[in-house]
Amino acid sequence: MNTSHSILVQRYHSPCGELMLGSWRNHLCLCNWVEEKHPGRVDRRLQTLLEARYEERTSDIIQEAFRQLDEYFGRKRTAFDLPLLFTGTDFQKKVWQKLLEIPYGEILSYGDMATQLGMPKSVRAVANANGANAISIIVPCHRVVGRGHTLTGYGGGLAAKSFLLELEKSSLSTSFLSLAQ
Repeated sequence: MNTSHSILVQRYHSPCGELMLGSWRNHLCLCNWVEEKHPGRVDRRLQTLLEARYEERTSDIIQEAFRQLDEYFGRKRTAFDLPLLFTGTDFQKKVWQKLLEIPYGEILSYGDMATQLGMPKSVRAVANANGANAISIIVPCHRVVGRGHTLTGYGGGLAAKSFLLELEKSSLSTSFLSLAQ
Protein backbone atom coordinates (compact mmCIF):
# COMPACT_ATOMS: atom_id res chain seq x y z
CA MET A 1 0.00 0.00 0.00
CA ASN A 2 1.20 3.51 -0.80
CA THR A 3 1.85 5.04 2.63
CA SER A 4 1.30 8.57 1.30
CA HIS A 5 -2.40 7.65 1.25
CA SER A 6 -2.28 6.09 4.71
CA ILE A 7 -2.66 7.51 8.15
CA LEU A 8 -0.22 5.39 10.13
CA VAL A 9 -1.69 4.49 13.53
CA GLN A 10 -0.50 2.88 16.76
CA ARG A 11 -2.07 2.47 20.19
CA TYR A 12 -0.54 4.14 23.23
CA HIS A 13 -1.39 2.97 26.75
CA SER A 14 -1.62 6.01 29.01
CA PRO A 15 -2.28 5.89 32.77
CA CYS A 16 -5.78 7.27 32.16
CA GLY A 17 -6.88 5.37 29.06
CA GLU A 18 -5.84 3.98 25.73
CA LEU A 19 -5.07 6.40 22.91
CA MET A 20 -4.76 5.95 19.15
CA LEU A 21 -1.93 8.02 17.68
CA GLY A 22 -1.72 8.71 13.99
CA SER A 23 0.70 10.38 11.61
CA TRP A 24 0.29 11.56 8.06
CA ARG A 25 3.18 12.82 5.95
CA ASN A 26 5.51 13.49 8.90
CA HIS A 27 2.89 15.25 11.02
CA LEU A 28 0.95 14.03 14.02
CA CYS A 29 -2.74 14.21 13.10
CA LEU A 30 -4.28 11.99 15.75
CA CYS A 31 -4.06 11.40 19.49
CA ASN A 32 -7.56 10.29 20.27
CA TRP A 33 -9.15 8.15 22.95
CA VAL A 34 -9.88 4.58 21.85
CA GLU A 35 -13.03 4.66 23.97
CA GLU A 36 -14.50 8.07 23.32
CA LYS A 37 -17.69 10.02 23.75
CA HIS A 38 -18.51 10.14 20.00
CA PRO A 39 -17.03 6.94 18.50
CA GLY A 40 -15.83 7.23 14.92
CA ARG A 41 -16.50 10.94 14.42
CA VAL A 42 -12.83 11.98 14.46
CA ASP A 43 -11.78 8.92 12.46
CA ARG A 44 -14.32 9.60 9.69
CA ARG A 45 -13.35 13.29 9.47
CA LEU A 46 -9.61 12.53 9.26
CA GLN A 47 -9.98 9.77 6.69
CA THR A 48 -12.37 11.83 4.55
CA LEU A 49 -10.43 15.11 4.60
CA LEU A 50 -7.04 13.44 4.09
CA GLU A 51 -8.47 10.93 1.59
CA ALA A 52 -6.54 8.25 3.44
CA ARG A 53 -7.17 5.05 5.36
CA TYR A 54 -5.69 3.88 8.64
CA GLU A 55 -2.75 1.51 8.41
CA GLU A 56 -1.48 -0.03 11.64
CA ARG A 57 2.21 0.84 11.48
CA THR A 58 4.52 3.15 13.32
CA SER A 59 6.44 6.20 12.12
CA ASP A 60 9.17 8.45 13.45
CA ILE A 61 6.52 11.02 14.46
CA ILE A 62 4.49 8.43 16.35
CA GLN A 63 7.61 7.17 18.14
CA GLU A 64 8.52 10.73 19.12
CA ALA A 65 4.95 11.34 20.34
CA PHE A 66 5.19 8.15 22.47
CA ARG A 67 8.45 9.45 23.98
CA GLN A 68 7.00 12.89 24.72
CA LEU A 69 3.79 11.42 26.17
CA ASP A 70 5.89 9.16 28.43
CA GLU A 71 7.75 12.27 29.63
CA TYR A 72 4.47 14.16 30.14
CA PHE A 73 2.96 11.36 32.22
CA GLY A 74 6.28 11.00 34.05
CA ARG A 75 6.05 14.70 35.00
CA LYS A 76 9.17 15.54 32.99
CA ARG A 77 7.47 17.49 30.18
CA THR A 78 5.07 20.44 30.28
CA ALA A 79 4.90 21.22 26.53
CA PHE A 80 5.00 19.13 23.40
CA ASP A 81 7.25 19.76 20.44
CA LEU A 82 5.76 17.86 17.50
CA PRO A 83 4.75 18.85 13.97
CA LEU A 84 0.94 18.87 14.06
CA LEU A 85 -1.65 18.61 11.30
CA PHE A 86 -5.05 20.04 12.16
CA THR A 87 -7.82 18.53 10.05
CA GLY A 88 -11.07 20.47 10.26
CA THR A 89 -12.78 23.73 9.40
CA ASP A 90 -11.01 27.09 9.63
CA PHE A 91 -13.03 27.86 12.77
CA GLN A 92 -12.04 24.55 14.40
CA LYS A 93 -8.38 25.15 13.54
CA LYS A 94 -8.58 28.60 15.15
CA VAL A 95 -9.97 27.06 18.36
CA TRP A 96 -7.35 24.28 18.38
CA GLN A 97 -4.57 26.81 17.86
CA LYS A 98 -5.92 28.76 20.85
CA LEU A 99 -5.80 25.59 22.96
CA LEU A 100 -2.04 25.46 22.41
CA GLU A 101 -1.78 28.84 24.16
CA ILE A 102 -3.27 27.63 27.47
CA PRO A 103 -0.30 27.18 29.82
CA TYR A 104 0.42 23.84 31.47
CA GLY A 105 -1.47 23.49 34.74
CA GLU A 106 -3.91 26.30 33.98
CA ILE A 107 -7.56 26.14 32.98
CA LEU A 108 -9.83 28.34 30.94
CA SER A 109 -13.62 28.33 30.67
CA TYR A 110 -15.38 27.88 27.34
CA GLY A 111 -16.79 31.39 27.81
CA ASP A 112 -13.36 32.91 28.42
CA MET A 113 -12.01 31.08 25.41
CA ALA A 114 -14.82 32.40 23.21
CA THR A 115 -14.12 35.93 24.47
CA GLN A 116 -10.37 35.58 23.81
CA LEU A 117 -11.19 34.44 20.27
CA GLY A 118 -13.25 37.62 19.81
CA MET A 119 -16.55 35.70 19.71
CA PRO A 120 -18.07 36.05 23.19
CA LYS A 121 -21.51 34.87 22.02
CA SER A 122 -20.10 31.70 20.40
CA VAL A 123 -19.53 29.66 23.55
CA ARG A 124 -21.39 26.62 22.20
CA ALA A 125 -19.51 26.70 18.88
CA VAL A 126 -16.19 26.97 20.74
CA ALA A 127 -17.18 24.05 22.98
CA ASN A 128 -18.14 21.94 19.94
CA ALA A 129 -14.85 22.73 18.18
CA ASN A 130 -12.97 21.92 21.38
CA GLY A 131 -14.77 18.58 21.50
CA ALA A 132 -13.79 17.84 17.89
CA ASN A 133 -10.06 18.12 18.67
CA ALA A 134 -8.34 15.05 17.20
CA ILE A 135 -5.05 15.56 19.07
CA SER A 136 -6.01 15.21 22.74
CA ILE A 137 -3.49 15.96 25.52
CA ILE A 138 -0.91 17.35 23.05
CA VAL A 139 -3.46 20.00 22.04
CA PRO A 140 -4.74 20.44 25.60
CA CYS A 141 -8.53 20.49 25.29
CA HIS A 142 -8.64 19.03 28.82
CA ARG A 143 -7.66 22.49 30.12
CA VAL A 144 -11.02 23.96 29.11
CA VAL A 145 -13.75 23.70 31.73
CA GLY A 146 -17.28 24.84 32.29
CA ARG A 147 -18.48 27.92 34.11
CA GLY A 148 -17.37 27.93 37.75
CA HIS A 149 -14.55 25.50 36.92
CA THR A 150 -16.94 22.56 36.53
CA LEU A 151 -15.62 19.55 34.64
CA THR A 152 -17.74 19.14 31.55
CA GLY A 153 -17.55 17.25 28.30
CA TYR A 154 -14.38 15.39 27.45
CA GLY A 155 -13.96 12.83 24.68
CA GLY A 156 -11.94 10.54 26.94
CA GLY A 157 -14.43 10.88 29.80
CA LEU A 158 -14.45 13.07 32.88
CA ALA A 159 -12.22 10.66 34.83
CA ALA A 160 -9.45 11.09 32.24
CA LYS A 161 -9.94 14.87 32.20
CA SER A 162 -9.74 15.00 35.99
CA PHE A 163 -6.61 12.77 35.94
CA LEU A 164 -4.85 15.09 33.44
CA LEU A 165 -5.72 18.26 35.34
CA GLU A 166 -4.56 16.72 38.64
CA LEU A 167 -1.34 15.47 37.02
CA GLU A 168 -0.52 18.98 35.83
CA LYS A 169 -1.56 20.64 39.07
CA SER A 170 0.50 18.24 41.20
CA SER A 171 3.49 18.54 38.84
CA LEU A 172 3.48 22.30 39.28
CA SER A 173 3.28 22.13 43.05
CA THR A 174 6.03 19.48 43.12
CA SER A 175 8.33 21.58 40.93
CA PHE A 176 7.52 24.66 43.01
CA LEU A 177 8.45 22.79 46.19
CA SER A 178 11.74 21.61 44.72
CA LEU A 179 12.57 25.18 43.65
CA ALA A 180 11.87 26.44 47.17
CA GLN A 181 14.32 23.99 48.75
